[in-house]
Amino acid sequence: MTSPAPTARAYRRLGVEERRTQLLAAALSLFAHQPPDEISLDDVAEAAGVSRPLVYRYFPGGKQQLYEAALRSAADRLEDCFAEPAAGPPTARLARVLDRFLAFVDEHDTGFSALLRGGSVAETSRTTSIVDEVRRSAAEQILLHLGAEGAGPRLRMMVRTWIAAVEAASLIWIDEGKQPPAADIRDWLVDHLIALLVATAATDEETAGAVADLVAQETAAGAVGTLARRLAPVVGGASHLL
Repeated sequence: MTSPAPTARAYRRLGVEERRTQLLAAALSLFAHQPPDEISLDDVAEAAGVSRPLVYRYFPGGKQQLYEAALRSAADRLEDCFAEPAAGPPTARLARVLDRFLAFVDEHDTGFSALLRGGSVAETSRTTSIVDEVRRSAAEQILLHLGAEGAGPRLRMMVRTWIAAVEAASLIWIDEGKQPPAADIRDWLVDHLIALLVATAATDEETAGAVADLVAQETAAGAVGTLARRLAPVVGGASHLL
């Protein structure tokens, strides 16, 4: 009795975009947890289950081109983190934005850290431009939620300062073993923005108007009301300075 011939393993040739997406996903997964300097095209090919020549076929510029494409993909995801429907109290929207952002940082910890700290041989003017684009997009989204799309220099500078603080806090959070919990970092960053807005409003009429609009949309149980109650004893102790 003869044995049946072995069944050939089914093989599906991927289309150009499907294959490129597959290679980018493999690269992004590797860059998320290792500095780009430590990853080779062989590593990407192995992670994707393909040959090195196939990787070169889609990315003839080698690892640098692949890294920039993966970075562009990550940047698109980061920009999506800051997009939020304009419904409900602004601080509640901001909390959801930060939840998504911190989840991204958690998922791509090493790559995020290497990207923002710089110094990699993979860093170029193009990679720096991609990162700056994310920062500008994030700032525009925050200004949108503040109802200040056409903000002047003081308010715009304040928001960009806060974006820088979010980045710095994220890097420190990674260094500290992701402690305290992400939810605590989120709440602290929301409070940080409120405090910056109030401090800037003291000397900038435009920011004062943005703060008034924000407060009008908040609830007593929201972030602004909660922070105000927590600060009341502190501010009360300085009443002799008024």
